[in-house]
Amino acid sequence: MADITSDELKQRQQAGETPTIIDVREPWEFEESRIPGAQNISLGTLPTKLDDLEELKDQEVIVHCKSGARSASAAAFLKQQGFTNVRNLLGGIMNY
Repeated sequence: MADITSDELKQRQQAGETPTIIDVREPWEFEESRIPGAQNISLGTLPTKLDDLEELKDQEVIVHCKSGARSASAAAFLKQQGFTNVRNLLGGIMNY
């Protein structure tokens, strides 16, 4: 599936949807600002959290970071691990 824009994500949230959102920034960045409903799993710890995410392999997972670069890496990694519906938030939280 294609990447997702901040406008599309906001519209879905306003419509009451609660997609799985993973913020791959560092915990201190997550504390400063966050997208409602996002969980924080920093890019560096993502490989150690795969077991916790196993149930999401066939569900939509939206990943984001500050600008979209780290989350693009996270999306590629998750796809390599068998996740079938990973979307990167274009422009990251800066665009949100």
